[in-house]
Amino acid sequence: MDDAKPVSTPLAAHLKLSQEDCPKNSKEENEMQNTPYTSAVVSLMYAMVCTRPDIARAVGTLSRYMSNPRPNHWEAVKWLLRYLKGTSSNYLCFGGTNFHVNGYVDANLGGDLDTGRSTMGYVLTCGGAAAKYSNIVYN
Repeated sequence: MDDAKPVSTPLAAHLKLSQEDCPKNSKEENEMQNTPYTSAVVSLMYAMVCTRPDIARAVGTLSRYMSNPRPNHWEAVKWLLRYLKGTSSNYLCFGGTNFHVNGYVDANLGGDLDTGRSTMGYVLTCGGAAAKYSNIVYN
């Protein structure tokens, strides 16, 4: 991914991931056998928890397909790696005199293509940096 072109979003809007995309026979499963999908998603989870809360939604979506990924799921992982490459100089910084707490909430109703479940997420900021975040899936 050293020569990959950076992108500005963690998960591309054109990548509609669902269980329908998962391999349906052994030939399709063998196609993904040598792809380090699970290892990449676990590494992204570590980055998300430790330093990059901005990728939480994308990692949550990608982790749904760890047991049975398809090539377009792998394309989504590579897209996220391109996003990280382009934003590697971003960081959280607490400081200054403005310690106001702000909250932001967003939801997509029925956005999961497989179950029709909705997702809601929120971010609380303190001093301009994310202090608390969550991604919640509900019926």
